[in-house]
Order: sequence, then C-alpha cells, then structure tokens
Amino acid sequence: MNVTNFYLLDNNLVKNKVSLLRDKSCSCSNFRKLAKDLSIFLCYEASKNIKLINYKLETPIEETDGVRFQPVTFVSILRAGLGMISGALECIPDASVGHIGMFRNEETLEPVRYYCKLPKNMHESVVFVLDPMLATGGSACDAISEVKKEGAKNIIFLCLIAAPEGIKKLNKNHPDVKIYAASLDRELNSNGYIMPGLGDAGDRIFNTV
Repeated sequence: MNVTNFYLLDNNLVKNKVSLLRDKSCSCSNFRKLAKDLSIFLCYEASKNIKLINYKLETPIEETDGVRFQPVTFVSILRAGLGMISGALECIPDASVGHIGMFRNEETLEPVRYYCKLPKNMHESVVFVLDPMLATGGSACDAISEVKKEGAKNIIFLCLIAAPEGIKKLNKNHPDVKIYAASLDRELNSNGYIMPGLGDAGDRIFNTV
C-alpha cells in the first residue's frame, strides 16, 4: 500500500483489545470500555506530534524548567466518534472539543453532514479528528476539510480500524494529515463495510444494533 503518514500501533496489548472488540459476543459495556482503552493508546502514541512550550515552574525544592502542550482540540465525528472522546480526554483533560455530525447515504455511500460545532482559534491547536472506522474515507475527508476551513493546520486522524481504501482516499485528499490506527483490515465489502471489521461501531457503542 503506497501511502504516507500512516501509523499502525504495533503492540500486543492493542492487538488483544482489538480482537476482543471484534467479537460479536462482546457486550455493549465492554465494547465501550475497549474503545475507550484503544483511544487512550492512540492518543498517547499520536501525542508525540504535539509541540511543547517551555516555562519555569517551582517544585517544593527549587525552580526548574517545565513544558506544557500547545493548545489541543479533539473533533468527534458523530455519532460513533463520541465513543473515543472519553479516552482522549483522559489523556488531555483540558483539550477543547468539537463535533461534526454525519451519516452515510446507504445508496451512494457518501457522507451527509447535518451538524458542525467547532471551537474558536483552531489555527493555534493541534487537532485530533476522531472516528472509530476509516472505511471509504468520505466522512474523514469531509470532516478534515471542515476543520481546515476553520484554520486548522496541524491535523491528525485517529481511528480504531482502518481499511486500505479509506487510507488511500484520505492520503490523496489530505496528504498533510497523519493517520493513526489500532488495526489495518483487509478491504471493504460491496456495502462499504470494513472486512473483517467489527460491524457498525456506532450501533455497538450505543446499543442500537
């Protein structure tokens, strides 16, 4: 697969949790917990792209050098992206949070946007766009275009499961955006679902299967 800026988490703990997440017998509560755990791992790994700002701080003993993050914004692609927000905020609790609502037209497989609320000063932030599944790549590309309109320059896409087709489309449309995934799956089926995948992430997170 000839793409750039794609990073796959290579860790046995991640592989184990992805397997548990895929299992159709996984309960809704466990699915939510696993999605949160994997989101923490993704955010941890991708945080190496956050710029550090130097400042002076006082320990109980003396003054020393410290570092703080540049502003961080998480943008959740509704509704499934909500399942990743709690894990991301556990890593960076003072981050700003935006939401972009989309659903997929089942005939065209293209995203339809119905809601967008983003924080101000996006140009100052490193922006993490969150969606559990990178399938066709349509929703991811549309969401990233939206945050770019608001001035975002440093954008990173985090997903639990990615298909080669989605990675290639996102890489083609937004070659400046880094992609972090917990698993790279085989392909999309004729309905645009990831194979072997884990089904509909939104339905499994919100128990609407």
